[in-house]
Amino acid sequence: MLRIYKTIENTIEETEVLEAGCWISAIAPTEAEISKLETELKIDRDYIRSALDEEESSRIESDEGQTLIVLDYPVAEKADGEEKNFSYYTMPMGIILTDKYVITVCLKENSIIDDFAKGVVKNVKTQFKTRFIFCLLLRIAAKYLQFLKQIDKIFNYAQKQLHKAMTNKALLQLLSLEKSLVYFSTSLKNTETVLEKLLRGRIIKLYDEDQELLEDVLVEVKQAIEMSNIYSNILSNTMDAYSNVISNNLNQAMKVLTVITIVLELPTIVFSFYGMNVSDLPFPQTLPALGIAAVLAVTAALILTKSKFYK
Repeated sequence: MLRIYKTIENTIEETEVLEAGCWISAIAPTEAEISKLETELKIDRDYIRSALDEEESSRIESDEGQTLIVLDYPVAEKADGEEKNFSYYTMPMGIILTDKYVITVCLKENSIIDDFAKGVVKNVKTQFKTRFIFCLLLRIAAKYLQFLKQIDKIFNYAQKQLHKAMTNKALLQLLSLEKSLVYFSTSLKNTETVLEKLLRGRIIKLYDEDQELLEDVLVEVKQAIEMSNIYSNILSNTMDAYSNVISNNLNQAMKVLTVITIVLELPTIVFSFYGMNVSDLPFPQTLPALGIAAVLAVTAALILTKSKFYK
């Protein structure tokens, strides 16, 4: 899907006219739309393909008056069958800068592009291409921070649930959050590398205001990296702690079962003797034999529960 936007009277509006200073949004473009971008706008097809590759890592490349910036943006989706649970991951976004246009290429619709298309982000002009790109990067960094705060809230909620009862559902939720933080941390580090290259001003010419905006983006990304590392360490240590708790509970359960097994085994031994065809056994009557079995069982139980084995 191709859509053309342009700032008209300080408002981004969709237009049918393709002219200099426009922003073209390509979301899951078809082969016909990719060919249109290639023929009409002279966009390198490899640049478009790079942005549509889910495994593409963040990078920046420039050739023949075109600059490609590939960055990962965060995505939050509701888990299947769970209204309050979200899964977090990252997807690549390609930003192609030419002398006339800015083209964004994404695999699917996302809230970042929607915010710009619907005019949620104020004071953005598509005619100022470099500044528009940096505003887009700033929005991506802000989205990372927003999702990291959500992950922290979900983690605290899951932790409270685990304090009440050690359920598999809560543990699986923590594992999902841990995986999400790994995705975020990896993507943010690659994004930081790309921003530092941009900040040198060798690939894209930077004006004073643009440089200040890019520095703000870099600060936001570094803050997101720090938050991601902190949350990841906390979550990892928490998972290790719960693993130790589960292991300890299993050991306690095994000790109880072992004591029960030993206590029940002693009466079985006594009854086995009296069940054999052996003459001259003491206390051949039923009641004395039961008393012997009971005394042995109680004695064994007391000895085992008071010993270091049970502690």
